[in-house]
Amino acid sequence: MLEFIVAFLVGVGIIIIGAINIKGNISMMHKYHRKRVSEEDRIPFGKQVGLGSIIMGASVCVASVVSAIEFYTKITVLTWISTGVLVVGFAIGLVLIFRAMIKYNKGVF
Repeated sequence: MLEFIVAFLVGVGIIIIGAINIKGNISMMHKYHRKRVSEEDRIPFGKQVGLGSIIMGASVCVASVVSAIEFYTKITVLTWISTGVLVVGFAIGLVLIFRAMIKYNKGVF
């Protein structure tokens, strides 16, 4: 049970970081991003990265809850659902984050 709680809390932490970013506060991001994003682009950049982070965090939370249900009910199809939620959530989140980096940083690295 502990691993499901830890995974859920990690998801909540990612959501909190995304909420901070979505307000335009990009201080928690790498120095590279803070330096390359212009002042007028910080809010839209933060919103896109924050939204991607929130989606990823939410997918971790949902996947941990579904996995916990699967563990206790032994309904094996829930493993596939949990994995699918995690993969789709991370894919959408990463696309949003990388798109914002390319648009506002002129590159990912």
